[in-house]
Amino acid sequence: MTISIWRYSHLTLALISSLFLVVASITGIILAVEPISHQTKGYVVADLDQVPLATTITALKDSYDEVLGLEVESSGFVKASVLTMEMETLDVYIDPFTGEQLGEVEERPYVYTFATNVHRSLFLKSIGRFFVGLISLLLLIIAVTGLVLLAKRQGGFLKLFTKVQKDYFELKYHVVLSRWFFIPIIILAFTGVYLSAEKFNLLPKTTVDQVEVSVSNSAQKYENIADIPFFKETTLAEIRQVEFPFSDDPEEYYLIALQDKEVEVHQQTGEIVSKGDYPFVTLASRLSLVLHTGEGNVLWSVILLLASASILFFMYSGFVMTLKRRKKAKGVSQMPDKDECEYVILVGSESGTAFDFAQRFYNGLTQVGKKVYLTELNKYSAYAKAKNIIVFTSTYGEGEPPTNARKFPTIFSTVTQPNAIAYSVVGFGSLDYPDYCKYAIDVDQQIYADDNFERQLPLFKINQADFESFELWLIQFSNKVGFTIPVERPLIHKKKYKKVDFEVVERTDLNVDDTFLLRLRPASKIDFTSGDLLAIFPNNDEMVRQYSIARVDDYILLSVKKHELGRGSNFLYGLETGQFFKAAIDVNPHFHLPKNAKNSIFISNGTGIAPFLGMISENTAQNTTLFWGGRTRASQSLYDDILQKSRSGLKNFNLFATYSREGQRQYIQDAVLEQKELVLQTINEKGTIMLCGSLAMQHDVLDVIEKILEGNQQITFEAFEQSDQLKTDCY
Repeated sequence: MTISIWRYSHLTLALISSLFLVVASITGIILAVEPISHQTKGYVVADLDQVPLATTITALKDSYDEVLGLEVESSGFVKASVLTMEMETLDVYIDPFTGEQLGEVEERPYVYTFATNVHRSLFLKSIGRFFVGLISLLLLIIAVTGLVLLAKRQGGFLKLFTKVQKDYFELKYHVVLSRWFFIPIIILAFTGVYLSAEKFNLLPKTTVDQVEVSVSNSAQKYENIADIPFFKETTLAEIRQVEFPFSDDPEEYYLIALQDKEVEVHQQTGEIVSKGDYPFVTLASRLSLVLHTGEGNVLWSVILLLASASILFFMYSGFVMTLKRRKKAKGVSQMPDKDECEYVILVGSESGTAFDFAQRFYNGLTQVGKKVYLTELNKYSAYAKAKNIIVFTSTYGEGEPPTNARKFPTIFSTVTQPNAIAYSVVGFGSLDYPDYCKYAIDVDQQIYADDNFERQLPLFKINQADFESFELWLIQFSNKVGFTIPVERPLIHKKKYKKVDFEVVERTDLNVDDTFLLRLRPASKIDFTSGDLLAIFPNNDEMVRQYSIARVDDYILLSVKKHELGRGSNFLYGLETGQFFKAAIDVNPHFHLPKNAKNSIFISNGTGIAPFLGMISENTAQNTTLFWGGRTRASQSLYDDILQKSRSGLKNFNLFATYSREGQRQYIQDAVLEQKELVLQTINEKGTIMLCGSLAMQHDVLDVIEKILEGNQQITFEAFEQSDQLKTDCY
């Protein structure tokens, strides 16, 4: 099925059932609190499997004139129905060893009774029960369609729990919470359907058929129930309810409901005179009720409470996501006719991110007086006066097109443009996914193969909706068309930094890779360690750039590559020795070297070596291996003095350097694979592996480590990837 079918089914069902789901979720939250508050009374009996039924019956008979019944709740409370001296029937919680009253069974609070009636039938009796059952069924379908959409978004069912792509709050946590609460919601919905079916007698019969058991006339009779084998051997853990005989008449029996059957027991001999097994439907109904209500289990009650609350959030976030999509679609409704426009913007957007960039670009072109037409890729057609077509598209799942772009490949092959057209493609995606911008690549290649189109700019990929990358593309596009396009930056909630003064102690010259080292000293005492980030503010504005730092001899050491258009790198390279500037330490605890790590492997390329230079110099007691990748041997010379000094203080230090443009022309992942025994030993001995550098390097190295761990008995790659043994800080 296409993504749209799943999405529209998901949305339609949510809309239809929204009001009922709100009511069911709110009352579900209230009812989930009841088992928790009940458990806090403290009457639970530990080790019910150690309490013989005979002990409890004897204690009750010694404590009360008459005992009518006994019940062991799923909460672990033991409840007895007794007759007092005043001939009053009383339900009490007891100590099963002594019969002592722990507390009276209180009348159920009205708030829970009210919530139950609303939750079960909406005060509409049979009609209400039908609607509740129907809504439970719809919730089940909504959960399943949601899982399918989640799998498509993440790239397959096997990747459901991979990293979630960054996006706006509602979308991100719609994905995160759906992974956490999918199973509880499925259980809630399924048990709701089952219990409703039971109320309407849609299930097979649940009556217990008692079968008489032949009783020996010579069976031994006992004076005390404590001596009867059945009552001695049966524990309270096996008991649900016990109905006491009305008198001492031998023809009056104990009616005992066990976990899986009901039996009648002779009160003098302990023989079972009749028995009947519970049908499967009865056992399933009982389990469904426990799973649906959380009765007797505080942890499950908390999970159900959170699951009910999450349904409310899913409804809120789902509607926000829908409104955002509709808003973006409406935002371009007032535009010139498509055949009057020189510029055409085609959009493929699943979550709305690509549409947002396209809308900003559309506004910029319109502002400088250009006639622009913006539409979805699915609505591609011939354009009478178009000279430029710009495609903004994301990729969905495993290289699939977004819903509003899935028809484009077919439509494109059937449309002939009346004029030659220049085109550009901008792809949006995340490097966390293997099929990064795959659909944008496909679109670019399809258009390029058409002789009527000329590629104006190479395919441009934007990771994690990074607006600064988009601005770089915008500069290139503006240079091509010959005019500047003003584009409004999105509002960003900026982190507040505590700025302090730093003094430039040393700045090296550029090496062959346009890289330099910068040594800084804080003007006041501050806490920092290797792996933290230095936040700088070029041109004294609020635009922040971050660089991973090394702590070497209480100085901050940065390794920086100077980019021609890099604001941060040019700002830092422009600093002179002795100059002071404002910056801030951004603590980065997830990339600190564990103090108790005995074996460590550091893997980096280019300037990613910076934090490891500090970690090597600070942790002389560890067995340390550094893998580093650069272009040439001359690229490494920038770090030789620091490495040599650190090396002299270390007993066990190995350096494996690779150069991609000279010698064996290796990449860093090749060196890692060559040292697979060392890597495997470090992982199996609970050592730490840390990566810093480019995301492309990270993916290549992790692919190699996955191969190394194939068949490993101590830890799988999936477990290693999620453990504290792996730490990454790549960009």
